[in-house]
Amino acid sequence: MQFQQLQYFVAVAETRHFTRAADLVHVAQPSLSQQIKALERELGADLFLRARGNITLTDAGEALLPLARRILADADTARHEVQELAQLRRGRVRLGATPSLCTGLLPDVLRAFHDRYPGIRLLIEEGGSHDLVRHLARGALDLALVVLPLPTPSPALTTVELLREDLVVVSSPEAPRPGGGRRTVRIADLEGERLVMFRHGYDLRELTVAACRSAGFEPDFAVEGGEMDAVLGFVRAGLGVAVVPRMVAARSGHGLRVTPLALPGLHRTIALAHRSDVAPPRAARELQRMLLER
Repeated sequence: MQFQQLQYFVAVAETRHFTRAADLVHVAQPSLSQQIKALERELGADLFLRARGNITLTDAGEALLPLARRILADADTARHEVQELAQLRRGRVRLGATPSLCTGLLPDVLRAFHDRYPGIRLLIEEGGSHDLVRHLARGALDLALVVLPLPTPSPALTTVELLREDLVVVSSPEAPRPGGGRRTVRIADLEGERLVMFRHGYDLRELTVAACRSAGFEPDFAVEGGEMDAVLGFVRAGLGVAVVPRMVAARSGHGLRVTPLALPGLHRTIALAHRSDVAPPRAARELQRMLLER
């Protein structure tokens, strides 16, 4: 099995078209087809069902695809690691984080990292913890900031707790104070409040809905489906209240009233994750160190 054959296989699997795949990997279509057939002969199984205008993966192809992607991603990581120049003057870091952490935690850390290593490219992937874990597992990210506990614990990942963050209630200063105007509110006080809620798959959505149900009520959504910036904008407009991380509220305080949650409050645990079987590249290890020492 040749590395080049895996590249061609993944290209066909992603485009579902031999000619477009050949263009993608800059090779003549007959050569690509011959290499795919050679790979199938070596594996002893067809990888594609070929019909005019319809290329689909066989069961063998479906089994090979995630493994091939991981091999190619590992090779790409190795190439970048070897090509890095001394003293971290060149390289890249692929960091995943939830949108709220991109707003709250990362700006100061990334600024410090960029000031120290201006030649390092920072590639940021926003997403929920579930998606970020999947991207880590297939080699598409070097590091990820995720919310614990993970939705699907993976023995292939190493996680290190980074911080425990308080959640607060934000509302429009022009709207009545949530919880009857008290300086702190309980989750139970949100019963009857219209909530501005994040989209499905958002860690904060699951945490907030679970807390409301534990307090004995089903949350009432004024609007739902937004990312962090949209949720904060809807709250400023007076559409309802939202539960957000304290760091996000502190950075986005203009036009927002921030009300702490009464003890025991509501918290979330942030961890830094990477694959257990592959050491992060040098530049990623340096960013990891800065995050842990922040």
